[in-house]
Amino acid sequence: MMQTVNIQKQLAAISTHWQPRTVGRLNGQLVKLAKLKGEFIMHHHEQEDEMFMVLKGTLTIKFSSHTVSLSQGEFLVIPRGVEHQPVASEEVHVMLFEPETTVNTGNIINELTDTH
Repeated sequence: MMQTVNIQKQLAAISTHWQPRTVGRLNGQLVKLAKLKGEFIMHHHEQEDEMFMVLKGTLTIKFSSHTVSLSQGEFLVIPRGVEHQPVASEEVHVMLFEPETTVNTGNIINELTDTH
């Protein structure tokens, strides 16, 4: 059954940072929304590419050799195997596109790992 997703309503229901919420499925990919604030861990995904699209705010993504800053309306695809660390000095709203098998903390399992 097709369902309209209201992004703002879905984001309003999210109260925890760094815990993505699945809002859609597309050809084996999950469409997720998340609120980010502070520093996430440096990690990588062995098998999956990951896409961050900024809906509100500015997201910094640190890599071993450089840093990328994404503003509202911009996105970045991070290829599998690339170490990265998302950082949000102020609250940032993002949409993520990633395969269903993607673990949010990649190769690291800790208290931030989403087990849903």
